[in-house]
Amino acid sequence: MPTTSTPTHCPYCALQCGMALSPLPTGGVEVVERPDFPVNRGALCGKGRTAPAVLSSRVRLTSPLVRSGDSLVPATWEEALDRIAGEFARVRSEHGADALGVFGGGGLTNEKAYTLGKFARVVLGTSQIDYNGRFCMSSAAAAGIKAFGLDRGLPFPLEDIPRTGCVILVGSNLAETMPPALRFFNELRENGGTLIVIDPRRTKTAEQADLHLAPRPGTDLALALGLLHLIVAEGRVDEEYVRERTTGWEDARAAAMAHWPEYVERITGVSVPQLRETVRLFCEPEAAMVLTARGPEQQSKGTDTVGAWINLCLATGRAGRPLSGYGCLTGQGNGQGGREHGQKADQLPGYRKLDDPAARRHVAEVWGVDPDSLPGPGRSAYELLDALGSDVRSLLLMGSNPVVSAPHAAHIEERIKSLEFLAVCDVVLSETAALADVVLPVTQWAEETGTTTSLEGRVLLRRQAITAPEGVRSDLEVLHELAARLGVEKGFPTDPEEVFEELRRASAGGIADYSGITYARLMEESGAGVFWPCPAETETETEGEAGAGDRAAAAGDTGAGDRAAAAGDTGGAAGVVGEQGHRRAAGGTPRLFLDRFATEDGRARFVPVSHRPNAEEPDDDYPVLLTTGRVVSQYQSGAQTRRVDELNAAAPGPFVELHPRLAARLGASEGDPLAVVSRRGRAVAPARITTGIRPDTVFMPFHWPGEGRANTLTNPALDPTSRMPEFKVCAVRVEIAQ
Repeated sequence: MPTTSTPTHCPYCALQCGMALSPLPTGGVEVVERPDFPVNRGALCGKGRTAPAVLSSRVRLTSPLVRSGDSLVPATWEEALDRIAGEFARVRSEHGADALGVFGGGGLTNEKAYTLGKFARVVLGTSQIDYNGRFCMSSAAAAGIKAFGLDRGLPFPLEDIPRTGCVILVGSNLAETMPPALRFFNELRENGGTLIVIDPRRTKTAEQADLHLAPRPGTDLALALGLLHLIVAEGRVDEEYVRERTTGWEDARAAAMAHWPEYVERITGVSVPQLRETVRLFCEPEAAMVLTARGPEQQSKGTDTVGAWINLCLATGRAGRPLSGYGCLTGQGNGQGGREHGQKADQLPGYRKLDDPAARRHVAEVWGVDPDSLPGPGRSAYELLDALGSDVRSLLLMGSNPVVSAPHAAHIEERIKSLEFLAVCDVVLSETAALADVVLPVTQWAEETGTTTSLEGRVLLRRQAITAPEGVRSDLEVLHELAARLGVEKGFPTDPEEVFEELRRASAGGIADYSGITYARLMEESGAGVFWPCPAETETETEGEAGAGDRAAAAGDTGAGDRAAAAGDTGGAAGVVGEQGHRRAAGGTPRLFLDRFATEDGRARFVPVSHRPNAEEPDDDYPVLLTTGRVVSQYQSGAQTRRVDELNAAAPGPFVELHPRLAARLGASEGDPLAVVSRRGRAVAPARITTGIRPDTVFMPFHWPGEGRANTLTNPALDPTSRMPEFKVCAVRVEIAQ
């Protein structure tokens, strides 16, 4: 173990906050602040502070487990690996390669995600691979690609937010989901900017806003269209920008004009005066941003909804300009990098499309295989899970817990139970791992080295700080051993830096080009990471090339930095212009689209969209809308955070949040057990009564299994483009539990 602290990053959300791990005299490590990292400047939420608790052998797996009857019993690594390889070979022989499935996770490092995708396609020969990041920001990704030709969560760094004039934050409760980021929005307001929050609940984030809009769940698309209608009607369109930098405006304009304010008020419940005030606050400053999160994205019309918010930015000239633009707040720790390098059903490394012949040739050459041997696109995440036990007979699962996190979770649990064989690699015995035939204990963040990509597109290096317990191996070792047993002895190294070197070659020339990033560079450049795309290993700025905002900030003159930014000279924005028109700086490409968009003609595309109802609307049997989300002291399916005493004390279990008027109709009091029933199942949790939610809506957090499992209720209706399930809205009835 190192005797000094090791700089690294939090294992949880996509902020990837900087921290350091310092060894304790009694063994183990403690978290210490790392104020040099620009995203959090040393600040951490409770999850980050307590992350070392999951490293304890008291809560984590330290031995392979194999099923014997109804029980999982300890086994040797050789026994466990032989059993997995034998079952995979049998299923492939009996049913074909596509009877083998692979399900990954948005928390896997880039090296693991890359190797998992390669393993599925080269070793197993299956098209059936996807990952839980499909449930995160796939709708925003699809909309971004349609509009800009490229998907990167934020096309600018978080540090730009305090210097813009207005931010519309749609469907994000970042005060609880990524608390260290809230300071950027507080600084925005301190600088005279405006924060508008759109959420059916008056969350802790909404309480910080200058204006809070509380639309009916599932009506964000209509809301965005109504705002665009007003922008046109009030003459606030940036006609010169639209003419010079976009295409498709006339069709998008016509679609928006069908959504007049009074009509939108009836759909959303947001008053016309609030709509007009939103337009005024957004349009009056020189610069403004729209940021979306899971609220508008986890809908069966999520791609169109995000597209409508992008149209709002384009019509007002707020994309591809300094301190302006559309961005998505990615959720999972490596949700961005996780889909860029091959574990998504339709993608190859570098964010290449699997059905593109040129992409297949490039990646196949790196892998040393025939392009024709690579399978085509497979099923999306929910469709893959839904096919378990029928078309897909055997599954390898890494870094995910779909028994808790998938929509229509009771159904997915039954599909998993129907598999002929399930192998799970995990740190803890999750609810899904408990159903497996083989469970392999693998290393976690502090026990291994690897890269992640934050919501800013900032590639970061997590460094190993401690040695894993005896009996624990890395996911890379697992894939290496399984590949060898299945007849592929080369091409699956266990050293993460060696994997990253291959990833660099595979991504070269792709949209997400990492070829100029090396481990040495990540360690040398102040530990602040490198923004992709980064096609050159050495990128330097002369005094004439560097942004005046950067020079002023380096001199401590933040006011001058703001003035430079307002004048259009943002930090790093004046570097060398690359092939896609992005201005590159010493740390890669922090700001995209300043010269052109990543489309063939360099123009952003308006996409005409129109409001449509939710996949499931309330009726007499199910008269209330359910929406779901997170609380500050738990994370995702809770597989790790529910094993931390401090976090459980702060958030011990599920609850049903409802308005006093709905509670009065039910005869419910605070703490009473409530049953929430949808067409898919029933969940029971205590009542939490608050005026901070709409009377027609209830909210449940989704971190817990058992009778309080919120995803028992949620609707798997899929967005036709992104294949994102409609987590955020479904019809339910609420009653006192008997």
